[in-house]
Amino acid sequence: MGKRLQKIALGGGCHWCTEAVFQSLKGVKQVEQGYVTSTGENTEFSEAVIVHFNPEVITLTMLIEIHLHTHKSTSAHSFRTKYRSAIYTYSEAQERESQFILKKLQQDFEKPLITQILPFSSFKASRDSLLNYYYCNPEKPFCEIYINPKLSLLKKQFSEYFTNKDLLYVKRG
Repeated sequence: MGKRLQKIALGGGCHWCTEAVFQSLKGVKQVEQGYVTSTGENTEFSEAVIVHFNPEVITLTMLIEIHLHTHKSTSAHSFRTKYRSAIYTYSEAQERESQFILKKLQQDFEKPLITQILPFSSFKASRDSLLNYYYCNPEKPFCEIYINPKLSLLKKQFSEYFTNKDLLYVKRG
């Protein structure tokens, strides 16, 4: 019998970008786009996605690796409150695993990773008109400028996990 779906919340850049990246992966069954909060100093909502995935198809390690490579995970720019670079965990075991993964993946980056591992606190979904943004609007300038390069990197560096989602291209009326 297969494992149950797991979930992890990820924040980094614009949630339109993050949503498109994770919607394009084999083993990802659902991506919820919106805003996430954590605890302590991180109670302000920040753009993020919740990724529901089959760990027999794509591991947490691979999801985190893809996440780190598809947003500015080493840049402490001025918009980090709105675009917090984070892995939001749902359990202490997932937190420990994420810490181990992040430490291991640091060797792949010249600069220190600024990505935080934070406990998931709450989620507020984006309004309906923003959901599935890339696959409904692939010709929009934002998508061409910001999302297409991330998907190109995904196809090149992580091709075994990339899936063609042509069926998701839906025009809004």
